[in-house]
Amino acid sequence: MLYIGIDLGTSSVKLLMMDEKGNIRNVVSREYPLSFPHPGWSEQNPEDWYRESIEGLKELTKDVDKSEIRGLSFGGQMHGLVILDENDEVIRPAILWNDGRTGKETRYLNEEIGQDKLATYTANIAFAGFTAPKILWVKNHEPWNFARIRKIMLPKDYLAYRLTGTFCTDVSDASGMLLLDVRNRCWSKEMLEICGITEEMLPKIYESYECVGTVRKEIADELGFTDHVVVAAGAGDNAAAAVGTGTVGDGGCNISMGTSGTIFIASKELVMDPHNAIHSFDHADGGYHLMACMLSAASCNKWWMEEILNTTEYAAEQAVIDKLGENHVFFLPYLMGERSPHNNPNARATFIGITMDTSRADMTQAVLEGVAFGLRDSFKVIRSLGIDVKTTKIVGGGAKSPLWRKMIANILNVNLEIPAIEEGPSMGGAMLAMVADGTYRDVQEAADAIVKIVATEYPDPELVKKYDECYAKFNELYPTIKPLFEKII
Repeated sequence: MLYIGIDLGTSSVKLLMMDEKGNIRNVVSREYPLSFPHPGWSEQNPEDWYRESIEGLKELTKDVDKSEIRGLSFGGQMHGLVILDENDEVIRPAILWNDGRTGKETRYLNEEIGQDKLATYTANIAFAGFTAPKILWVKNHEPWNFARIRKIMLPKDYLAYRLTGTFCTDVSDASGMLLLDVRNRCWSKEMLEICGITEEMLPKIYESYECVGTVRKEIADELGFTDHVVVAAGAGDNAAAAVGTGTVGDGGCNISMGTSGTIFIASKELVMDPHNAIHSFDHADGGYHLMACMLSAASCNKWWMEEILNTTEYAAEQAVIDKLGENHVFFLPYLMGERSPHNNPNARATFIGITMDTSRADMTQAVLEGVAFGLRDSFKVIRSLGIDVKTTKIVGGGAKSPLWRKMIANILNVNLEIPAIEEGPSMGGAMLAMVADGTYRDVQEAADAIVKIVATEYPDPELVKKYDECYAKFNELYPTIKPLFEKII
């Protein structure tokens, strides 16, 4: 039996095919464009997602017996706003998770509606990247488009709709819309009223592992699939990645070092940060999770290497870095503003501490350390809730760097476990499809059977001490510079 996971990312769609025992049969990735029509804006055309996903499915499955394909599901970039009209046509380009245009709408929700009310309605406050502020932005700035809205959905749910005809979402992805009553796993009537939308505009809510339908016959025929390939609701990318690393049940932690950087902690019970610096969401395993998200993680290194240094020799640039915990240069990693824990779309990336003897290696080291310090900002909040994380899984493109892993282990003072198979949300999506098809009873059983750990990075007490001193300096930078951000945007 074969199962497919579709990871609808920010720059590409990654498709994975595996058997029920977790053996990877094929992986395919296809890119699509990302648009920045104004500073701080980020958009994509949903049709690009669908086209490249279909072509990717064809490429992924070209050499297998397609009758063995039993199911597929998704992990998807969260928070994006996709709006359709009465003819199911996309009204405007999707506004993505890392778009920062909704500062005014976010302030309205947090200050005029009030953070206490938002937390009561949704277990969260408004962040610029969330979907509800985007809906208000369209209402305020494009009323002609707002009036045409008949369906509101998230990016991966657009794929599910095109593939199955089912207007659906899952609890983990819906948690990041600021429209879901996270505790009760249903739409918040208060938030719908605040946004001026109706429940009919929103999809039916499923658990991530539930079957929402089968691939439509005309698409199945095009792909050569049978007419009984089940489709599970899927999950937001971080929840799907957590499933793929076995971060399910209670107390497990996963760090994802992709375009964004996330800290994900699974929980059987709903835990809320009273200061709302990190998110409380539903998890793909039927429980809950805490999630902290920094908007720029591995993307900081990509920007520094490819746009500034004009090189793709990542390993060579890192090879000369050998004085960890001694750098005099610091980097604030806010290339796209920041979410957790600062919730400030106006924050900007900053180097500080540069002198005449600063080297290229010092700057590269500062970028890597700055991202790790940014993760520690959120870990500080998590630990204030009484959650003592001693061990975490780590995945994502940034996690492939041994140097970066070493920095993160020592800056956070945690053990980093490296999974044998590191395929992120696409792997989690395939596992959710297995549960939907009945191969496994639940997500926990699937994770226990499939996920294996092959190595662990342990912190060094002496280096931990050095980085504690460095972090004390880093910790003062954002509050000191914050007033300037409002003046320079």
